[in-house]
Amino acid sequence: MSASLFFIAIMGCGEAEAPCQQVQLLETQYQSQAACTAATEMALARFTDVDFPVVVAQCVARGSTAKLGSSDVRLPEPAETALYPRP
Repeated sequence: MSASLFFIAIMGCGEAEAPCQQVQLLETQYQSQAACTAATEMALARFTDVDFPVVVAQCVARGSTAKLGSSDVRLPEPAETALYPRP
């Protein structure tokens, strides 16, 4: 049984139920999904100029295709801002 290699797919996501589109598949190979997942945040930081409202990274096994719907993406919670400073 051969072990799978994992790659990071950079995905651009729009609004509503439109599927996300793969923008790039990074060349770095990871021996496990856990190692791949641990590297996604740093990899994603390099893609600040992608023309999509939301950009995410997803680990995919060699030979697989990244599939992700906009509704599958967890967006960060908006930062709480106070209109008036608390005393």
